Amino acid sequence: MIKREELQDWVIAALKESGGSASIAEVARHIWINHENDLLASGELFFTWQYDMRWACTRLRERNIVQAAAESKRGIWTLSRL
Repeated sequence: MIKREELQDWVIAALKESGGSASIAEVARHIWINHENDLLASGELFFTWQYDMRWACTRLRERNIVQAAAESKRGIWTLSRL
């Protein structure tokens, strides 16, 4: 069963596959397409994964992996470095 922390890796992978930047909806789509079975088997996380995906981005911002919200367009997540 996956843990909420794994979503950070999934967000990074989604952003890398999108050339380093993507909308929140694009990141969610990528995660669903690539991890649907993991999410379906994740218990309670299945019901909160889109909220938790945003939590993961906040943690990535704190680690300077994703640009701060003030540095990005609204609704767009961008990697600080590839």
